[in-house]
Amino acid sequence: MKKIKYILLSLSVLLLFSACEKEFLDTFPTTQVSAADALGSTQNAYAALNGVHRLLYQQFNTQGAQGHAGEGSNNLFRDYLGEDIVFPRPGGSTGYVDVMRWQAHRNVNNGTLRYVYRFYYQVISNVNVLINGIDNTPGAPEDIAIIKGQSLAYRAWAHFQLVQLWGRRYEGGTTNSQLGVPLLLENTLVGQPRATVEQVYAQINTDLDEALKLLPGYNRTGSAAKSNIDANVVQGIRARVALTQQRWADAAAAAVAARQGYPLMSNDAYLAGFNDITNPEWIWGSRQISDHNTFFWSYFAYNSANFNSTVLRTQPRAINANLWEAIPDTDIRKQCWDLTGANVPIPPGGARVPYQNNKFLAASSSLSIGDVVMMRAAEMYLIEAEAKARLGDEAGARQALFELVSNRDSEYTLSTNSGQALIDEIMFNRRVEFWGEGFRFTDLKRTNSPMIRTGIPNHVPALIFISEVPAGDEQWQWLFPQDEINTNPAMVQNPL
Repeated sequence: MKKIKYILLSLSVLLLFSACEKEFLDTFPTTQVSAADALGSTQNAYAALNGVHRLLYQQFNTQGAQGHAGEGSNNLFRDYLGEDIVFPRPGGSTGYVDVMRWQAHRNVNNGTLRYVYRFYYQVISNVNVLINGIDNTPGAPEDIAIIKGQSLAYRAWAHFQLVQLWGRRYEGGTTNSQLGVPLLLENTLVGQPRATVEQVYAQINTDLDEALKLLPGYNRTGSAAKSNIDANVVQGIRARVALTQQRWADAAAAAVAARQGYPLMSNDAYLAGFNDITNPEWIWGSRQISDHNTFFWSYFAYNSANFNSTVLRTQPRAINANLWEAIPDTDIRKQCWDLTGANVPIPPGGARVPYQNNKFLAASSSLSIGDVVMMRAAEMYLIEAEAKARLGDEAGARQALFELVSNRDSEYTLSTNSGQALIDEIMFNRRVEFWGEGFRFTDLKRTNSPMIRTGIPNHVPALIFISEVPAGDEQWQWLFPQDEINTNPAMVQNPL
């Protein structure tokens, strides 16, 4: 029986602990403990769950790559595949330009490809220990419900991220019998075959429904509360899934439920650096422990305006010039990028470029820490707007869009657009709102849209190589790592 490197599980569960878990660390001083120990008490199980929370921004040592730092890095990879993040300097750092060139995810031996695949299955493998064993753990029923509910939500989320990348797009109204990804519901040494896209989505929805039953009474508390998953987060994931499946009414309803209690941020907060989980609009995020310097591997070492890394000093990130020019001057979001770079707090010796990123700020030029946003109320307004527009409820779509955009632009008036023009307006706002937050590749794929960089003046053709990928092209499917193909006889590779 062969060992499957990424989708199979070892007999231990990875535990990563925050500074507050001293007692548990005294008992289990290593980073790997047996599943039996993790399930020995609800206190231990909570520590294991905290380890999963930490996975979302932890550094992964994959062939020495610095930029493999949990979901924040994955957000950047998905956006690099789009047209809106620009590497503007031909002589600057070219780190991860292979992602932008659509090479990394189509190279079976690429380290970033292996990392992304392994990351999501590592999340799944860890929560499977809790899902399949927590019911027999001594402890209060409410604690067991919280641990299991969050674990189910994580499993659903990770499978959703995987199937969006490795499977063909979900097509509403069809059987979706195209191959997706292996479903891992129990940790096993046996290589699993690819489930169909429909089967993967069915399990995702089953896990989310069960999580919602277990979490309605859970109220997050503490400074790291939003790193945990509550019912609002589950509803937000449900809204994303339903939108991708073109279940428009379900998407709109879940989006409204998800944002309850999370008001839109002020304009001042919008320009504060997108690095603080206490922002009232953030529904879910990764809380960075303030005394743990993440040096050159964090999200902010690759996408902030001010951290002093070689990447950002020599290749500061910029926005698609055409997109920036289309943002009204009265919209506060336009100030997240600077036309000349003159007003950006660059690191010492850093370059200034047109349309330079000023949206994301690290703690300082020497400290790359910062909280990583995972879900915001703004997304839920835009999911509601898009879903209602595609459902034919254009009045409802315009109102949801107005509630968001009027917060960002005091001169915005209720849209009069209809049909495709209304959908285009909504999608434009998604691009502006979520630059750097990881949605562009999956938005293009789920809407069966081409990726087009032609006519964007600040993209450097010599860097990007690829200017257009037609909708439906094979390149929209990520390849499975060669290690997985070699060790899993049940695996079927995507077309090369």
